[in-house]
Amino acid sequence: MTKSLTPAPDAASDRTPQRYEGRAKVTGEAHYPSDVRLPRTAHAYLHVSRIGRGTIRSFDLAQARAVPGVIDILTHETLGEDIRQTPAMYQGGYISDSVRPLGSAEVAYWGQPLAMVVAETFEAAREASNRINVTYHPHPAPSADMGSEGAVTQALEPMNLAVGNFEVAYAAAPVRIDADYSTPTQHQNPIELFATQCVWEGDRLTVHEPSQYVNNVKFGLAEQLGIEPERIRVVSPYVGGAFGSKGFLTQRTALVAIAAKRLGRPVKLVATREQGFTVSGYRAETRHRVQLAATRDGRLVALRQEGWELTSRADSVAMGAASMTARLYACPNVSVRVNTVSADRSTPGFMRGPGEVPYGFALETALDELATALDMDPIELRRINDTRTEPIGGLPYTSRSLMRCFDEAAARFRWGERTKPPGSMREGDWRIGWGCATAFYPAYAGNASARVRLSADGRVHVSSAGHELGQGMYTMMAQVAAEQLGVPFEQVTVSLGDSDLPPAVVAGGSSSTASVAPAIMAACDAIRRRLGIEGASPSEIMPAMKASGRGVVEELAEVRAHGVDSIAGLYRGKAVPSGGVHLPDRVQFALGAQLVEVRVHARTHEIRVPRAVGAFAAGRIINPRTAHGQLVGGMIWGISSALHEHTEIDPRNGSYINANLADYLLPVNADIVDVEALMVEEEDPLVNRAGVKGVGEIGVVGVAAAISNAVFHATGQRLRDLPIRLEHLM
Repeated sequence: MTKSLTPAPDAASDRTPQRYEGRAKVTGEAHYPSDVRLPRTAHAYLHVSRIGRGTIRSFDLAQARAVPGVIDILTHETLGEDIRQTPAMYQGGYISDSVRPLGSAEVAYWGQPLAMVVAETFEAAREASNRINVTYHPHPAPSADMGSEGAVTQALEPMNLAVGNFEVAYAAAPVRIDADYSTPTQHQNPIELFATQCVWEGDRLTVHEPSQYVNNVKFGLAEQLGIEPERIRVVSPYVGGAFGSKGFLTQRTALVAIAAKRLGRPVKLVATREQGFTVSGYRAETRHRVQLAATRDGRLVALRQEGWELTSRADSVAMGAASMTARLYACPNVSVRVNTVSADRSTPGFMRGPGEVPYGFALETALDELATALDMDPIELRRINDTRTEPIGGLPYTSRSLMRCFDEAAARFRWGERTKPPGSMREGDWRIGWGCATAFYPAYAGNASARVRLSADGRVHVSSAGHELGQGMYTMMAQVAAEQLGVPFEQVTVSLGDSDLPPAVVAGGSSSTASVAPAIMAACDAIRRRLGIEGASPSEIMPAMKASGRGVVEELAEVRAHGVDSIAGLYRGKAVPSGGVHLPDRVQFALGAQLVEVRVHARTHEIRVPRAVGAFAAGRIINPRTAHGQLVGGMIWGISSALHEHTEIDPRNGSYINANLADYLLPVNADIVDVEALMVEEEDPLVNRAGVKGVGEIGVVGVAAAISNAVFHATGQRLRDLPIRLEHLM
């Protein structure tokens, strides 16, 4: 069976609870971290570098200090060693990059914070920041991108994989593809800006900051400040969009904490939209070479993918998703390699489908090229190479419904009406193309804990330090607790987003529900045991509660995800998800099919996507309403990634030319017409107790390749570089 997740709710979603926090969000009752009003708050504003690489010779702060209301100005000269140098997360630490905030006179990239003004008002802090004069000793022109002179390429040997003999098999194959692909720098641009508020009460620090992982901020900040983690509380009940950019501690938080300590009053920083382009990570530009070889009947005999990913001088960061693309299809001879290219830029990071989007674009476009060379339907090519075991280690998939997804999507899309020759489908001046691609995302889960309290009046409270990013975490937690304890959804209250609550995994990698739902279920099991009805159905719990004479039963449960050796990291802010291709005994993926129609105007070359159909198999869907938002939102982002988004870089200094929402292109209502997500029902009890695979990121994966393939089908022009724009078709 297939459920259509469309904006019009079907019968199943009519029975599904609506968003727990929906009313609070639309009425403004939901308070985000920057909404918190603290008495006597001072306001901070960052002054950032305006060169791409060099050394600070001196500061002239006289004009800045003369602005009425200025209280303090932090620079590397006034800060000293108050903030400790700590390892980045990529070296086993907590922080998102290694460039210590205001740590020295060295300038590593355009947009690096060089000073922070603190004033009575935001306006005064901003004015003073604009009046800071910095004298630089600029170094030679920075290496701004992957093609710049001075950029350093390094192979990441641990990410290289091989099985069989690619060279021999490729040389002997009758049909071969060898092509290069590229994807650009892109930025998440969440609506909520990067904000931090810090207040000290004696020796205890409270941080209000939008975060996907409050315990990471707590422990990382403690390490930076040299204090005990127990003295820090991080609060983030709502996050106004993150998509990876708020996943880990950034360098701004320690600056605000230090300023608040010095002033003895709360300090609030809200980075500007432009500053957000370098305050946190982003999707790095990538290049790929894909070589495919097949027999005349379409069976893959050789597959090689080599990727190059931009990183900073300070940190060697690569998403390395070739480990996933190498395992998607049956092929006896596989070779994948990953390289970093170090340039004078800030450290990249995670962005929705971080490695899967670029690596999937390259592989899925190359597969379409192979289908063309074979004169074969591209869906049938994928069917021929479908597999129940991955080719690198021969491990089984826990479940694999890829071709069911393609069949359901093709039926809804009417794929059978597609004519094969490029340029053969037209309507007036519009050339029509239909393209497809596979969607994939590893099924991750991490260690988590949850506390559940059941009262005699049937009220339930459930809490965990998870996060509401807009994906429906409040709703999921309330729904699971209600189902497990046999009480109405409306009688459940939820607390999350607070480091004082039971710790949970980072809200990333589509792992939150897969991690926290089993912890809630385990806590409900413990309540059953306390009531002496272990194994009882939910309907038996409240009668047993009343019979017990208890007023309240409360239980804390922690669960360890498969593939994670220890629970200890959960209590140190290092609960990292596991799963996907990183397990010793199996491989677990959510899979899907992306089908799109593209229309290209014959005269203007304008590109339109009038409809897209995606079908996804992601285990158990706890709430179809919230899943709908995630999947359709991801597909829209995929259209944006393919046709709009590109962070433009000035090669002279490594600055971002379009670091704002006026010039950074995003789709508007007129760009998105008909987007439909289908959920193919799938049961997978192996991935976790809840049977959940997660839907937060799979919706964006594969869309860009499907669009690229559809553009080729419409025009006969093969475009291998994103984004695809009308000037590329002229």
